[in-house]
Amino acid sequence: MTIDEIRENFALLDDWDDRYRYVIELGRMLEPMSEAEHSAANKVQGCASQVWLSKRIDRNNGNEPVLNYLGDSDAHIVRGLIAILLTLYSGHTPQQILSTDAIALLDEFGFREHLTPQRSNGLRSMVERIRSDARQVLATAS
Repeated sequence: MTIDEIRENFALLDDWDDRYRYVIELGRMLEPMSEAEHSAANKVQGCASQVWLSKRIDRNNGNEPVLNYLGDSDAHIVRGLIAILLTLYSGHTPQQILSTDAIALLDEFGFREHLTPQRSNGLRSMVERIRSDARQVLATAS
């Protein structure tokens, strides 16, 4: 699924209860994380719920680094938000990640008005973790 498909599906849903159900359904489609990946190193700080992001660095055909992620949470809605972020970021180069404004996209979906302040802060923490990973990969590549 692409971010454009998620955007289109989201636009079809007028009611926020339906939108929440859709986000939860996206979370159910996340690839499972192993127990070992539920580690302190992968835990995202700043989230009210438990959130883990596990990264793997691969190389694309141009031999550029590409960041791939697995994510998990103990909260259903947060798992869905992770699924949206991973659709947006996973499988992309650090440069692509750093040039993508996930917060603006999530604002476009209306999440700022419909998430609690704690969930919004957690979402920003997840985005910052991924962006930090991208900066780190760029720094080590140069």
